[in-house]
Amino acid sequence: MNKIWLDWVIAAGVAASLVVAGHPASPLGYALLAAGGLALVARRTAPIAVLAATGLAALGYQALGYDVPVIAFLFAVYSTMRAGHRVVTAAGSVVMLGLLPLAALVSPRDLTTAEAFAQSRDVLQIAWLIAAAAAGEALRQAEQRADEAERTREETALRRANEERLHIARELHDSLTHQISVIKLQAEVAVHLAQKRGEEVPESLLAIRDAGREAARELRATLEALRDDDKNPPHGIDDVPALVQRARSTGLDAQLTIEGERNDVPAAVERTAYRIVQESLTNVARHAAAATARVRIDYRPDALVIQVDDDGRATPDAAPKPGVGLLGMRERVTALGGRLDAAPRTGGGFTVQAELPVAQP
Repeated sequence: MNKIWLDWVIAAGVAASLVVAGHPASPLGYALLAAGGLALVARRTAPIAVLAATGLAALGYQALGYDVPVIAFLFAVYSTMRAGHRVVTAAGSVVMLGLLPLAALVSPRDLTTAEAFAQSRDVLQIAWLIAAAAAGEALRQAEQRADEAERTREETALRRANEERLHIARELHDSLTHQISVIKLQAEVAVHLAQKRGEEVPESLLAIRDAGREAARELRATLEALRDDDKNPPHGIDDVPALVQRARSTGLDAQLTIEGERNDVPAAVERTAYRIVQESLTNVARHAAAATARVRIDYRPDALVIQVDDDGRATPDAAPKPGVGLLGMRERVTALGGRLDAAPRTGGGFTVQAELPVAQP
C-alpha cells in the first residue's frame, strides 16, 4: 500500500512540474503534459507500457512547441531497467533520441535543424538518460543479491532442520528398535517353546510376535525414507488387506470393502490412506473395546474415500479425547488438501472418514 501511495505522489509531482514548466495554452498541451506525468502511476506493474506512454506524451508536447524536459520519460527508463527490460529500455531510448529532433522540427516555432537538435539535447540530456538507466540497473542487481541471500539463508535453515530431523529419527530408531526387539524376541521364544511342547499357541501371542516384526520393519523403512533411500518402499493401499488380516488375528471381526474403479493414485495419497487405516485399527484395538470394525475404500473420479467404523463404546455424549494418532492423521490429510471427519456414531461406536483428492490423469 505504501508503494502505491508513493507512486501516486511521484506521478502527481512530475505531472505538476511538467504543467508548471510548460505553461500550456491549449487543452491538448495541458493533457499531454499531465498525462506524461500521471502515467508513472503504473510504472511498477506495466513498465514497458509506461515507457511508451511517457515517450509518446513527450514527443507530443514537443511537437506542440513546449520546450519542457522529458522528466517522466527518465523515470520510465529507470523503472523499465529496474524491471530487467534492458533491450526494451535501450531500444526505446534510442528511438526517443532520434524522434525528439523531428518533433522539434514540426513544432510551430519554425526551428532550423541545428536548433531542433540543440533543443532535443536540452530536453533529454544523454548523461541523465544513462544515469537513469544505470540507477535502475544498480537497484535491480542489489535486489537480486538480497533475494539470493534470503534464499541461501532459507536453504541453509532447511538443510539444518532436515539434518536435525534425521538425527532425531536415528536416535528414535535406535531406542525403539531395542525395545521392540526385546518384545519380538520374547514373543518368538514363547511361540517356539509352545510349539516345541506341542501346545496350541494363543492367537494373542502370535499377534504380538507379528506386530513386533512389522514394527521393526516399519522403523527401518521410516529411517530409510528419511535418508532418501528407496530400498524399502512405503506402504500403500495394496498393503491394507494385510492390516485387516492382522486385526482379525487379535480377535476383532474386521472386514474390508473396496468399491469403485481404481485409477492412478498418487503415492502420497496411497501412503496417507494406509496410515489412516493403520491408525484407525490401532485405536479400535487399544481404546474402543469393539467387536467389529468395517474398513471401506471407495475409489471416486476425483477423490479416494477411506472410512473405518467400529461398534465400540464411544458415544456422542462420551467422545474420546483426540490423541496423537488422530492429530497425525488430520495433519496428513490437510497437507494433501483433503478432509477428515472423526467422531462418535449416533448408534454407538466411532467412525473415521477421510476424503483425499486425486488429480485427474
